[in-house]
Amino acid sequence: MSIVRQEFLDRLLLHKDKHIIKVITGVRRSGKSTVMLQFQQKLKELGVADGQIISLNFEDYDLSELLEPKKLHAYIKERLSTDKMTYVFFDEIQNVTDFQRVVDSLFLHENIDIYMTGSNAYFLSGELATLLSGRYVTIEMLPLSFKEYASTLADTGLSLAEKYKSYVEKTSFPYGVNLGENHQEVVDYLSGVYSTIILKDVVSRYKISDTKMLESVVRFLFDNIGNPLSSKKIADTMTSNGRKIDSKTVEKYLSALQDCYIIYAAKRYDVKGKQHLKLLEKQYLVDVGLRSMLLGKKGVDVGHILENVVYLELVRRGYNVFVGKLDDMEIDFVAISRDGTLYVQVAASVRDEATLQRELRPLRQVKDSYQKMILTLDDDPDADYDGIICTNALNWLLG
Repeated sequence: MSIVRQEFLDRLLLHKDKHIIKVITGVRRSGKSTVMLQFQQKLKELGVADGQIISLNFEDYDLSELLEPKKLHAYIKERLSTDKMTYVFFDEIQNVTDFQRVVDSLFLHENIDIYMTGSNAYFLSGELATLLSGRYVTIEMLPLSFKEYASTLADTGLSLAEKYKSYVEKTSFPYGVNLGENHQEVVDYLSGVYSTIILKDVVSRYKISDTKMLESVVRFLFDNIGNPLSSKKIADTMTSNGRKIDSKTVEKYLSALQDCYIIYAAKRYDVKGKQHLKLLEKQYLVDVGLRSMLLGKKGVDVGHILENVVYLELVRRGYNVFVGKLDDMEIDFVAISRDGTLYVQVAASVRDEATLQRELRPLRQVKDSYQKMILTLDDDPDADYDGIICTNALNWLLG
């Protein structure tokens, strides 16, 4: 089943025909190549002729001659139109030697619109400014949102809660919708994805020799999603458990895992002082199914899993997401965009009065007029507590 990734298609359309290189980044298997193909189909629907589209996947052995930069440059130049826009798509561009020189040269021509993806092992967002001289925009892809995943189950008769259970227990990687309900089949697929990311992207890219120690750090992170962590705290905890490691090594591993989009860091933010804090970030996984694959379902914290899902959704919606600090209290997410700020508390349930008051307390201390809300798995009607809206998280995820 192919899922139309409308959110990302819309973002590509926004930059269509603009003289800037479009770079699609994101974790492996998130659907970058598929979105490029879907966008090419969209161009044809908009009247773009086949001859105006050049699409090259450099993992295709038939294109091996074009891995040589001069041959690739000549191949593209021969096919450029002088009076119409030519749309050029490079998939897995890092396989081309000195690809940045080819792209920079092509960029000098009129009537060319360039789109590209690359493996995170060689093509990290932090290096793009150097490689492409800053003439680019990145579109960061994530695996399926809950809304996208639920749309594939539209005719199953499952309730919304059952669809969510499937979403967090199976996987949000797009290929996951083609897998059956056999748990082992899902585990086998995710094991392959995980191994590829760890070995190809993290180990090879950062030349990490102690893969067992890296995996120990990964397991620790997966087991502590949503908990405040620092590199020193991770190192101290692991060392006390018999896995001696220093904080600098942990910091290196964290940076590598973030660069390869396996984990996302939510930094702390002082709500009163409106400033970022350096200590005790929270880490969230790109796909909570990876956690179940690696650690099993034992000890799963339903609230932290929901928190992870909400965090990724806020990122999808274009927010910069932080963990809020307000005196001795914490707000799960302070989500900031050009349009304003959103304050979010996440809890599995707030039917217990003490839990409800605990979630309301920090939000009531925020004195600005931006939206404040509590997201829960309770299927109760929305409630308004003096402007703080308590609503069902699954409905909110559906937009």
